[in-house]
Amino acid sequence: MSISTPGGDQRRPSVVSTGKKPAADRPAAGGKAGTGKAGAGRPAGGARPAGGKGPRKPLAPVKVSQGRAWGPIALFVAVGVLAAGIIGYGAWATFQGSKPWEERATAIDGIVNYRATEPKMVEGGNHVSGSINYPVLPPVAGPHNAAWQNCMGDVYDAPIANEHAVHSLEHGTVWITYRPDLPADQVAKLTEKVQGQEKMMLSPFEGLDKAISLQAWGFQLKVDNADDSRIDEFIKTLRVNASIEGPNANCEQGITATGTTPRNLGDQMPAQQ
Repeated sequence: MSISTPGGDQRRPSVVSTGKKPAADRPAAGGKAGTGKAGAGRPAGGARPAGGKGPRKPLAPVKVSQGRAWGPIALFVAVGVLAAGIIGYGAWATFQGSKPWEERATAIDGIVNYRATEPKMVEGGNHVSGSINYPVLPPVAGPHNAAWQNCMGDVYDAPIANEHAVHSLEHGTVWITYRPDLPADQVAKLTEKVQGQEKMMLSPFEGLDKAISLQAWGFQLKVDNADDSRIDEFIKTLRVNASIEGPNANCEQGITATGTTPRNLGDQMPAQQ
């Protein structure tokens, strides 16, 4: 049995299946079907969504928590405390310096104020000849020789006469005395405080109950060593100020000889003890 097919333009062409989609249905090179553009349909940055389900959400930046910068803070606090301390000390020193010198002297720890306890002894101006028995040793005031001990920062290596030393105190001198067995380095420190300083003198003194004793007219302070800060405080407060003859009282042209027996200015040789 034969089957007739249309002829001419009516003939249907035979279709041979190749297993490939028509070109119109295939994506362009590098593209995707139905897009018409290369790379279209991918998320920004070219990342392909996991599992092919929509664009991937952008990752939020991770915030790193940083601790406080304690170093600069501690430095700032330290500087502030130091500045406050300096200002506070300056204000305190100014206030202290504004007080009368008598009040500052009395405030020195351990000082003895004979002006308050022995007013008759500290009157001054009583010149006598010969040796004098003083109720306080080393003496701080009382009758004395007409000649003073030279007190222009003199450092004496042997004891001097009390009668001349007391006259120097009346002129505003600070007289530092020490035990003869005081170590040499301690004596050297005292020498540095005295040498070359007007209205200062230094000498050994027998029988001290403490290593060092400081005298000004009507005041005394005893300490155990030359490093005691009260020594400088005593000097600063009482040198010149303690004078009962005024700041211009002479310290030159006095007795320069050592020895515990008083003498006249014309006799500078040490006397027999």
